[in-house]
Amino acid sequence: MNPPLPLSEKILSRLPSEIVRPTYDRSRVKTGIVHVGVGGFHRSHEAFYTDRLLQSENASEWGICGVGLRDADRKMATLLKQQDYLYTLLVKDSDGNIESRVIGSIVDYMMGCDDPAAVIDRMAHPETKIVSLTITEGGYNVDAETGEFDTSNPDAQHDVRNPSQPRLVFGFLTAALQKRRKSGLPPFTIQSCDNIQHNGDLTRKMLVGFARLQDEELAGWIERDVSFPNAMVDRITPVTTEADIEYLRSQYNLRDDWPVVCEPFCQWVVEDCFSNGRPNWQDVGVQFVPDVSPYEKMKLRLLNAGHSVLGILGSVFGYQTIDECVGDDLFRSYLRQFFDREATPVLDDVEGIDLDEYKATLIQRFGNPNIRDHLARICLESSSKLPVFLIPTIRENLARGGSIQYAAFVVATWCYYSDKQADRHGQQLDVKDAFKSELHRAATATSENRLSFLKFKPVFGDLAENERFAKTYTEMIDRVYRTPDVTKHMRAIMANEIGS
Repeated sequence: MNPPLPLSEKILSRLPSEIVRPTYDRSRVKTGIVHVGVGGFHRSHEAFYTDRLLQSENASEWGICGVGLRDADRKMATLLKQQDYLYTLLVKDSDGNIESRVIGSIVDYMMGCDDPAAVIDRMAHPETKIVSLTITEGGYNVDAETGEFDTSNPDAQHDVRNPSQPRLVFGFLTAALQKRRKSGLPPFTIQSCDNIQHNGDLTRKMLVGFARLQDEELAGWIERDVSFPNAMVDRITPVTTEADIEYLRSQYNLRDDWPVVCEPFCQWVVEDCFSNGRPNWQDVGVQFVPDVSPYEKMKLRLLNAGHSVLGILGSVFGYQTIDECVGDDLFRSYLRQFFDREATPVLDDVEGIDLDEYKATLIQRFGNPNIRDHLARICLESSSKLPVFLIPTIRENLARGGSIQYAAFVVATWCYYSDKQADRHGQQLDVKDAFKSELHRAATATSENRLSFLKFKPVFGDLAENERFAKTYTEMIDRVYRTPDVTKHMRAIMANEIGS
């Protein structure tokens, strides 16, 4: 066999016909969108939708320029540049079918840590209409205790003193918006694509909070004139493996050094409020609504919380992937009962959504054996995820007198996970969290004070002070530390034998 063809613009016409590839002239595509945080999810979601739009209509003003702000983004920058910013999206169905699609909507990539002025200029350019973000929950620099912009962050302090050499995304956005304002240009829209409830509102709050540290007048202009649409995003996108790279080599004799894998399901619900125009994404499946709140709450409290429930319990049990968990009748039943008894009762009405069907579809999606989303990835940065996905459900059920034992057991198991950093068999877990050391210290103190983990306020706030939750959590802690076989306790919870 001949050596595999490296993916590039010049070999697109030589690809097998079953690979979908750009049919539009990428040399004529302008950068209308600057996206900060190009990872797997952005490439399976916003870039995918935009590629479909470029394929279907004359939308050449909506190309994407990716931006990395950290040295850790250099690998993505290097590989994308080598491939003319092309990559392959592998859409894996549960029946084993794989659709391969080369995505061409990203047309440039810049490193903010190398040349911050160039990135600021790109954002400030008249062609840029939208700056979108996938910076993860931890990237929003929220003070967990106050909910305000965290001014104690050394990078934030640096950015206040050095507005032309920023490190945080908020420094870049502020500098670019300042340039546009002084030039008399309309502001760009800032579009968060992160799994955070009211992600647009949060982005506005954090950006205005930072801008006030530099220029009160500019902060007021941002608050009045810049649009921050809230959005709900959804597509399961596991980490790319060497097997995925090898699939393209063996199946198509194609070398793509960083393809993206995802499920067929894809959803994007966006509030239709933009500062300076937007793509016709509605033509390719995006849903524009006046209020996204019910949709995002549904997704965060069901899909994202469901991931964390299975991720933490499954990791301690010894499972490796999400589909393994769903393939276990007990885990699948526990998840469905968490959905029905604790998550669903605190959801708002969601127009056009059958919640029973949505929950059944979620479990089916989780069980897709060809996605094999690893629990280590799902548990990544749980200290940022649980305060958004799970803990609000606990608080609302406490307020309404609802069930809390399913979620309380997940929190207690997370304490064990953070303490031992191993499954019930003693096998080490790949724990990655910004608060890993602090969570470990709090969890290891459980033997002296069973509420020590729950008293870690950056994650739990004042939850330990709630008498009902503290009592239920303590009972769960006693059980999981006595016998870390989580299945025994899951059965007891489902039988309403503990924590009721």
